[in-house]
Amino acid sequence: MATERLSAAQRSKIRRLSQPREHAPDEAGGELNIVPFLDIIMNVLMFVLATISVTFTATIDTNPPRAGSGARAPTTPTLGLTVLVVPDGFSLKARGGNVAPGCGDVGAGIAIPKKENDFDYTALKACAQKLKASSADFKDEMGVTILANPPIPYQVVISTMDAVRNNEAGEPMFPEVTFGVAR
Repeated sequence: MATERLSAAQRSKIRRLSQPREHAPDEAGGELNIVPFLDIIMNVLMFVLATISVTFTATIDTNPPRAGSGARAPTTPTLGLTVLVVPDGFSLKARGGNVAPGCGDVGAGIAIPKKENDFDYTALKACAQKLKASSADFKDEMGVTILANPPIPYQVVISTMDAVRNNEAGEPMFPEVTFGVAR
């Protein structure tokens, strides 16, 4: 097998073509080098992910108080139950006026006083159920207004809402809660 030798001109041309060509600074370099840009983006992304605080919140459905909605007065009598949470217990107001202690009649004062220095949610549920059952006109009424004084703890307000939403059998009693702060 015979080997052919390259001439000096051929070797020189091969050497010249095999050398990497460097571009002049003013000359277009071909591809854009985006590696430094991607490094910056990755660092910013890692910083953002490390500093984000994730919070999970639970929500409770309530309605804000309405003022002057322009709606007509209902044609059937309504209960219009309002539960005022005060430091001494629950004061209830209904269509006929203030509910007396024991939820049996109309009268002034705290309808359901604290029991052993704790709010009596069981008595509140029974009283709300008794008031709703007092007339057939109140059967379809679902709304209740709950007012609380500012020093009342948040858990007491939530437990009050839970007490009037459903009756002992778990059926909805007053699921539409309107909450406000008593003045």
